Amino acid sequence: MSENRVVQGRMVTAETLAELIEGESVMEAESIEEADRACPDCGGSVLEVGYMPSVTEFVVGRKCQDCDWSETDGD
Repeated sequence: MSENRVVQGRMVTAETLAELIEGESVMEAESIEEADRACPDCGGSVLEVGYMPSVTEFVVGRKCQDCDWSETDGD
C-alpha cells in the first residue's frame, strides 16, 4: 500500500506521482519509495515510483519533491 507524500507543496499518491512524471494518466502504479540520490537541479529529495503507462510497458520514474525535475528509465 502506498503512502501519500508531499511533492512541490501538495500531497500525492503513487498514481498521482506517476502522472506528474509521465504527463498523462497511467494504468497502474506501485508504492512510492525514496530514491538513493539528490535532485541534479536543486539538490532536493527524489522519490521513485514504478508504473505502467500502457498495458505493455513498465517504467520506473523519479521526481524531485521540491522542483519540476523528473526522469524515467523508459524509452
